[in-house]
Amino acid sequence: MSTFAELGLSEPTIETITKMGFENPTPIQTQAIPKLLENENDMVGLAQTGTGKTAAFGLPLIELVDTNFNVVQALVLAPTRELCLQITKELQSFSAHLKKLEILAVYGGADIVRQIKTLRKGVHIVVATPGRLRDLINRKAIKLQEIDFVVLDEADEMLNMGFKEEIDEILEQTSDEKLTWLFSATMPNEVRRIAKNYMNDPIEISVRGKQIANTDISHQFVTIYPSERIEALKRFLDFDPDSFGLVFCRTRAESKNVADVLMASGYNADALHGDLNQSQRDRVMERFRSRQLQVLVATDVAARGIDVSEITHVFHFNIPDDLAFYTHRAGRTGRAGKKGVSLILAHPNDMRLIARLEKVVKIKFEKAIIPSGKDICELQVLNYMDVLKDVNVSEELDAFMPSITEKLEDLDREELIKRVASMAFNRFLDKYRNAADLNVGRRDRRKKERGVRSDGPMKRFFLNIGQMDVENKGQFLGLICKYGGIAGSSVGRIDMSRTYTHFDVEASVAQQLQQGFKGASHSGRDLRLDESEPRKDNRGRGRGRRNGGGGGRFKGKRFSGGGNRRKSSYSKR
Repeated sequence: MSTFAELGLSEPTIETITKMGFENPTPIQTQAIPKLLENENDMVGLAQTGTGKTAAFGLPLIELVDTNFNVVQALVLAPTRELCLQITKELQSFSAHLKKLEILAVYGGADIVRQIKTLRKGVHIVVATPGRLRDLINRKAIKLQEIDFVVLDEADEMLNMGFKEEIDEILEQTSDEKLTWLFSATMPNEVRRIAKNYMNDPIEISVRGKQIANTDISHQFVTIYPSERIEALKRFLDFDPDSFGLVFCRTRAESKNVADVLMASGYNADALHGDLNQSQRDRVMERFRSRQLQVLVATDVAARGIDVSEITHVFHFNIPDDLAFYTHRAGRTGRAGKKGVSLILAHPNDMRLIARLEKVVKIKFEKAIIPSGKDICELQVLNYMDVLKDVNVSEELDAFMPSITEKLEDLDREELIKRVASMAFNRFLDKYRNAADLNVGRRDRRKKERGVRSDGPMKRFFLNIGQMDVENKGQFLGLICKYGGIAGSSVGRIDMSRTYTHFDVEASVAQQLQQGFKGASHSGRDLRLDESEPRKDNRGRGRGRRNGGGGGRFKGKRFSGGGNRRKSSYSKR
């Protein structure tokens, strides 16, 4: 394996990236850096997200720019403001030893007047989104004719997002003598057109196969019904308290609902979706980058350009419609030599789709086990004990030890340990005391629990929300958990009608549920929660109907069972 020193980088640059934790170059860096440092050819680099492309072009760029000339010498184009900011931040980190090097991010949604003032003061590298750069060109705030280097990052994404016209206009204004470095995950016709029209005999390097087989990512799946996905997600988060994850959903409504349920359950979570304005997006992303959020929930479109280091888990609430998107999602973990997990919360009917996904992206999925309540409780209390062992003890406590010892003299060692453990343990014990085994199919689970739940501590409620208000039972479950502040595992059977729903919850959380719904509203509609009569067991009744010949669900609307089948009331006579 090569080292950064062997790639031709200067000693100060190597010292800087070593301090950042870079050890060995990735395949795209190994191939690209020596060629780009030669400063002779245009280049096309084909590599997926997460392969280290920013360092592949960023390290040569800071080596080649001359800080003695206070003009814009390099331009980097990126599809989204998030990626624009991420590239800028990384370039600034790579060039920490170059005090004179000025790098500016320009993007829509920020103060353009301030960006123009900074450009006039003098900037060496500009990282820009296509739309804002075109605005600056039209205002004559930036000149591209003297630029030496143009980098097109995520070129296929820029074209997918509709920036073809802007890219053409920008490249047409640059000098023929400049060098162009194009990086893309795929090579569709439009990207090839750019290479043909604006690049001179580019060399091409590709590491696409290596990314797909990233051995630092563990690809896993579990089978779970939609109504239990959030509960399964919570268990994985509880089982690994240090997890730092990204959750992908198909729609903005689903991403908002998942984030709302997680927040209502006490998790540090938020959503990134199309309904947020730019300042709200910025706040959410800043909280995620600084790890104030444990979980960010997003759609594929909203997550474009997110490049946050040390993400440990990527959760897929759905298998993406475009299977190629899976590698973009999964590639956000398992970076820079760190291990990561990519976990699909698959519907039981999705096994053929997973088999197809294995063939498309050439990886093998392992079936994971959803942690049990007992496993989570044990792990959490042992983690707490590790913290307790390592806590710094202040010498100032010595003065109080006689009084403390006197207070606890009635407790023996084992009793004292139990009480200390209970301080951390009780919350999880309450949460998971009657938690179901989510690895067992629902039908088998109901058989197992029928003796408890048919006669056991369950209460039935009525809520004036139905199919016209929420898309499915999963969203309804999320709404109950959000307003009632209860866990999804506390909810039993859900019977939805068009305008209302009956559902069962454990009696132990019924009072909390009722308290949470006081004064609650949904989409401008006041919510009304009432206790209702327990659901009658219709198993015997159903058998009686079949045996007696009256098996229709709605009287007079279906064929009757048994005997000679009568003609439908809709058939010709």
